[in-house]
Amino acid sequence: LEVIYLVFNEGYSATAGDDWMRPALCDEALRLGRILAELAPNEPEVHGLVALMEIQASRFAARTGPSGEPILLLDQNRARWDRLMIRRGLAALERGEALGKRKGPYLLQAAIAACHARARKADDTDWARIASYYSELAQVMPSPVVELNRAVAVGMAEGPAAGLALVDALIAEPSLKNYHLLPSVRGDLLFKLGRLDEARAEFERAAALTRNERERKLLLERAGKKGSEDAR
Repeated sequence: LEVIYLVFNEGYSATAGDDWMRPALCDEALRLGRILAELAPNEPEVHGLVALMEIQASRFAARTGPSGEPILLLDQNRARWDRLMIRRGLAALERGEALGKRKGPYLLQAAIAACHARARKADDTDWARIASYYSELAQVMPSPVVELNRAVAVGMAEGPAAGLALVDALIAEPSLKNYHLLPSVRGDLLFKLGRLDEARAEFERAAALTRNERERKLLLERAGKKGSEDAR
């Protein structure tokens, strides 16, 4: 399961190169996941993985602009999400949950993705529930990256100061030292708090760390935006 999801993730957000996404990798991972679900119908985590990939893949058309530039989740046109893939994903999630076992990491991540999929507008997102799922995920799969994602959800549910406190607790984490999403998340929270100079510095640091050219350009644009807003 882990290998299949690693392949999917590389297609969903390419770690390096000029392309933001590599859809062929996602398609292959989905194909393998669906086959595995047929071969192991009583394994809830298999259904969880398929659900997670189906729901994430439903956003493909909305994740890039006309020139291939990245569009972040909260800025996406949700009318462009593939509702058929969402229905497939939600059905797979239900199959996994119906098996009655404790949720593992893939079912929990699928439940988080489902919260986004059910929100027709970004403002409708149930961030408190998402934060709760991340707390559960941290119990079954302890990871600084999970804690960073939880900080994002807490920041949306309880306010940027609450999220920033959680992010700041991760700054000294060795495994996140060169992880570009740590300064990216921190920059976003600082911006929301009006700490614009600090936000700009964090986006610039994130841009220096990422190996994806599309993502680097986006982060530098965000750094520039913070600078121009600071000047007004």
